[in-house]
Amino acid sequence: MAASRTRSAAPPATADPPAPTRKKRTPKPVPATPPRLAVGISLGAATQDFLIDTVFLGQPLQVRRVGAGASLAQAARLVQAWDAQSPAAMGLGIGRDVHALDPRRSGGRQVARLADLVRNTPLTTGQRLADLLMEWAVRHAQASQGPIFNNAHVLFLSGLAHHKLAHTLGEATPNLHFADPLLQLGVPNLLSSLDALALYASGAHHAADWVPPQALGPGLLSRWCQHALRHAARHASVIVAPAHELDHFGLEELAGKTVITHTVNEARLAQWHEKGVHLVIDASPNLQGHALDPALLDAMIMAATGRHSSSLQDDDYLEVFERAGFEPRLVYPGGFKRVNRFAFVIHPLSQEYFKVLKPVELLSRLGPPVLMDSLETVLAYAPPFVYSHISGIRSPTGVEAEGWLISVGGTPREIMSRPPEFTYRRLLAAAEMARKLGAQIMGLGAFTKVVGDAGVTVARQAPLPITTGNSYSASAALWAAHDALLRMNLLPRPRGRQRVAFKAMVVGATGAIGAACAHLLARAAESIYLVAPDSAKLLTLREAILQHSPDAQVHLAVHPDKLLPEMDMVVTATSGAGKKVLDIMKVKPGCVITDVARPLDLPPEEVAKRPDVLVIESGEIEVPGALHMKNIGLPPNVVYACLAETIVLALAGRFESYTVGRQIEWQKVHEIYELGLQHGMRLAAISGAQGIFSNADIARVRRLALAARRRQLRQRPAEGP
Repeated sequence: MAASRTRSAAPPATADPPAPTRKKRTPKPVPATPPRLAVGISLGAATQDFLIDTVFLGQPLQVRRVGAGASLAQAARLVQAWDAQSPAAMGLGIGRDVHALDPRRSGGRQVARLADLVRNTPLTTGQRLADLLMEWAVRHAQASQGPIFNNAHVLFLSGLAHHKLAHTLGEATPNLHFADPLLQLGVPNLLSSLDALALYASGAHHAADWVPPQALGPGLLSRWCQHALRHAARHASVIVAPAHELDHFGLEELAGKTVITHTVNEARLAQWHEKGVHLVIDASPNLQGHALDPALLDAMIMAATGRHSSSLQDDDYLEVFERAGFEPRLVYPGGFKRVNRFAFVIHPLSQEYFKVLKPVELLSRLGPPVLMDSLETVLAYAPPFVYSHISGIRSPTGVEAEGWLISVGGTPREIMSRPPEFTYRRLLAAAEMARKLGAQIMGLGAFTKVVGDAGVTVARQAPLPITTGNSYSASAALWAAHDALLRMNLLPRPRGRQRVAFKAMVVGATGAIGAACAHLLARAAESIYLVAPDSAKLLTLREAILQHSPDAQVHLAVHPDKLLPEMDMVVTATSGAGKKVLDIMKVKPGCVITDVARPLDLPPEEVAKRPDVLVIESGEIEVPGALHMKNIGLPPNVVYACLAETIVLALAGRFESYTVGRQIEWQKVHEIYELGLQHGMRLAAISGAQGIFSNADIARVRRLALAARRRQLRQRPAEGP
């Protein structure tokens, strides 16, 4: 043991050479996970093929799109060739019109034959994902762009392909039309309801091999069907179709349309820009500048997760969208543009309005008066009809509006002499017509808005929102009165940025319109006098006004006559129905009286007694753009304030029953005024009993007022003690 220890301790006989310095060996890189291949076979053009290297859901992927150039034979060859390479997943983006509603149709058989060629590769058509993406795209657009689908005319080139989407759009509009029988069976007719589509789906397979009668000839029938399809496209506001199926449509069919589709490339967007398409809703997500067909996207999910699409649940798809950050694309090919739609109900104001029809005019000259009375009664029962289409309205915000004037036949005498239900039925018929035209809101004009409960019943039963226009009518009347005060130039000019100081009175202040006017005038007038027969209501109104305008000078009175000589402006808003509400002879010369009561508080014979007083009935509104509409008795581009309210709400996308009933909220009167300014509305004219006041008319009233005031000054000393 000792020797052993010695041996081990003794120095070596000869020293070993120094060990060579070794280079630090770099470990070999671990081989990266090879990318998996997801292939999509499409019937589209091969010029749109692409190959993308990406990381999707944490998995390296090669994504390849291959087009078959509209050839099923080429698609079959491509399916076999790529199946031989055993990619991770294959998407078959063919036969988009195949749906579970009718899997027996010929398109389903074609896809089944292609699917039978696949031996080695997990395969998907992406139909379930396509339905989800399309529905998401529509709901996303409706939520982010406003209610753009409300009562829209929607044309589906294939309802069977998009029956789930049709149900989604059916929540916003009943105006759905399906071209399935036209394009699949050669029958030049469209389905116009979801029930009709379901009935067609249940029996369409029996007629799938139908051959057109030889007497017509395939060429003639084909042209007939194409004409019917183009006509339907021209009258639609939304078209749902695969992008390539719209290539044969031109400017007439696509201008102004919203297109709901998938897989839209930049070249097609440029074409649609030239054809005037307003909005493209593309349900396909975009990856590195390429739109992903639902079948290809489904194949990518299968390749990345290693699961077949049949085992994927909705929760799995939701997780994919969240992780990938996908969302539908909303593209305005020519820049932002929106056209909202409205309708407005009018009616003849007297027998004279019937005489625009030549036969009626001849009848009125040759027949006895009783004949016109009979005709007036008969026309009160006539169904509503479209009097005029309205176009050319364009807000500075870029939103446009189009609409329809719908006429009901009753004159005021007929309307007011019958029970309210008589008029309700005609207004509801007009609302149904407006709905079918595609209007998103309808306004009531003239006496149709004062019948019964002033629009409440109609709004409750109509298929679209209703407004009476009374908020903007009150706003425009006050706007016109203030403008008239300035144009009369009888008040001291304000210094700097001060407001014009004037005294105002509201007669009938505790009524709905009167209270709204009082609230607004309290913000503008130096002092305001509220007149009404109910003292308790006056006190309550004064409290409400001071709550919102604490600096206002508010005075109360039961009778107006004593205070009239001091007033620069008087607003009459009573429900006197012919009773005398004030003594116009006591009004201050140059006073501006605004009569917002309907019927009027001041009849024309009373107004004629004071030519030195300006009596206003309404303010008319100039709309933005270049208005195209049949004559309604106003200058070009000018409409009545009640019609202007409907237009403003349409431009603002406020599709709601804004003003109904006899109660008017002063906040809405102010809000609609602000909305009108925002969308380019301007006060165009001031109207009185004899029509629109010209500058010469106002100048004449001013001269007479000044002369009357001079006479009063001369007489005042003589009346002293």
